[in-house]
Amino acid sequence: MAFKAVCLMVVAFVLVTAKASYMNEDFKEKAVFSKSVVPASTPAPPEVKSPTPAPPVVTPSTPLYKPPTPAPPVKTPPPAPPVNPPTPVKPPTTPAPPVYKPPSPAPPVNPPTPVKPPTGPMPPPVRTRSDCTPLCGQRCKLHSRKRLCVRACMTCCDRCKCVPPGTYGNREKCGKCYTDMTTRRNKPKCP
Repeated sequence: MAFKAVCLMVVAFVLVTAKASYMNEDFKEKAVFSKSVVPASTPAPPEVKSPTPAPPVVTPSTPLYKPPTPAPPVKTPPPAPPVNPPTPVKPPTTPAPPVYKPPSPAPPVNPPTPVKPPTGPMPPPVRTRSDCTPLCGQRCKLHSRKRLCVRACMTCCDRCKCVPPGTYGNREKCGKCYTDMTTRRNKPKCP
């Protein structure tokens, strides 16, 4: 609906301006072609007007003089009441802050003693590669990649002649040989 109104206004504006410009051009053409060439005549002398007489000067009449009115009698203000000094305001008393007691020095902390896993019966000593097979099978039974674990365990068992008890941890029971053995990428080799 608003679009129609805008279109109507634009069309009306275009028509009015087109008609106005057409009429202006028409007048210009008439003005150009309607003038006839006539020799210029001398212009008539302008009429001279005589100066108008000045208005008569009016003398001001004597102003009416009003005698000044007597000033009203000055009243003295009543005496001010005696000013008492304000009573001093006592600042609010705040209770004394509690005395800070430094914390008592804590007793020296002893490092906790390492918890040793329950020592079960030690596995039988390994003498040959065939002794490693059941021990590594027991060690790797819960591993996600069982064959890889058994292969690494067999290598460690063959070199170190030991397999730690349990399925995980307890590597220190087999000594430095077992714990320090690493892969080419410096990761622990023995499970």
